[in-house]
Amino acid sequence: MRAADLELAQRCRDGDAAAFEELYRTHSARLYNLLFRMAGSAQDAEDLLQEVFLHAYRKLASFRGDSSLGTWLYRLAVNHCLDVLRGRQTKMRRSTDSLDEEGALEPAAAMPVVPTAISRLDLDRAIARLPEGCRAAFVLHDVEGLEHQEVASLLGISQGTSKSQVHKARMKLRALLGGAAR
Repeated sequence: MRAADLELAQRCRDGDAAAFEELYRTHSARLYNLLFRMAGSAQDAEDLLQEVFLHAYRKLASFRGDSSLGTWLYRLAVNHCLDVLRGRQTKMRRSTDSLDEEGALEPAAAMPVVPTAISRLDLDRAIARLPEGCRAAFVLHDVEGLEHQEVASLLGISQGTSKSQVHKARMKLRALLGGAAR
């Protein structure tokens, strides 16, 4: 597999358009799903996906084959998306600070209800409504399966903040999806 990745990367570096198209077709769906969940909208995800592949094209010379090409692209996508989200950091701070204000109430847990299926669309919409900091931590931890230490490192926050952001995201999602599950 690594040999095939190195060969594909070399073909892309040599200007083989079919090789780059193969790279895009193979990895774009997974990266789009990641970016959609992290960015919160289809338009942002589409823009970010194009930027990631443009960035990948420019940086293919740095691909050494230490990991798979898919892993390299995934990390490139996460880092690029985080850079974009950090650019919106002022807005993110205001959004997440409002969750921490004195007197702010945590959403109360509703009485257990036999849940009906929550559609993927409902879940995606609810995730998109999360404040950016909570959304990024939640997607990286609960959706992508990264450990809190990895999330903290990627987002430039403490491990405790990562845990707090994921908890806040889960509570907000419960509140947002409470009506959809009835």
